[in-house]
Amino acid sequence: MSLKIGVPSKGRLMEKTFDWFGARGVKMARSGSEREYSGGVDGVQGIELVLLSASEIPRELSAGRIHLGVTGSDLIRDKLADWRSQVVEVAPLGFGHADLIIAVPSAWIDVETVDDLDAAAAAFRREHGFRLRIATKYHRLVREFLTAQGVADYQLVDSQGATEGTVKNLTAEAIADITSSGETLRANHLKILSDGLVHASQATLFAARGAGWDAEARTVLAQLAARLGVQAEV
Repeated sequence: MSLKIGVPSKGRLMEKTFDWFGARGVKMARSGSEREYSGGVDGVQGIELVLLSASEIPRELSAGRIHLGVTGSDLIRDKLADWRSQVVEVAPLGFGHADLIIAVPSAWIDVETVDDLDAAAAAFRREHGFRLRIATKYHRLVREFLTAQGVADYQLVDSQGATEGTVKNLTAEAIADITSSGETLRANHLKILSDGLVHASQATLFAARGAGWDAEARTVLAQLAARLGVQAEV
């Protein structure tokens, strides 16, 4: 039985992942054309490379269809309920940095913190008769964060397109989204709450607790972990 590792299938995340493993003596390469979603691994025997979208990797780890996977720490936390019971965080990889933040219109001069947002949300509901809308793709993470902060008078609305544009388009009053530089937020006249960091994400190597960890797979994992210089126990 081979050990299956899921890696982002395109773009900078794939390239950076290949570079990270390659720098540690584990060479990854896509098989054939860019339309093929498999590849090879040299440096450790018994590993099968599976190329997936970063958003698919949490699901495949949860289902145990892959043993290891590289994806954003934000995606694992948002897509998997009680994620620690399903996956083990093996190693942060030091790239793919992005912050999941809460942002409000720059014109809201009295709203700088989450407490301010809580007060604004209560006032909004009194005035308009419905809850303040926060557009996001990250429902679980944002809901858990706001609950912990005691914010109640809001509703999350799903954003599948450009989340930053929802306020301008009047489909939301605030947003929770991933940002790296903040330029897109500023271009859309939005500001980040001073304590509105929900999660600082980066590309991370995870192991699936529910994968088929027979003796052969565990042996390959131990060899891979030794080559990478990381601890990996499932």
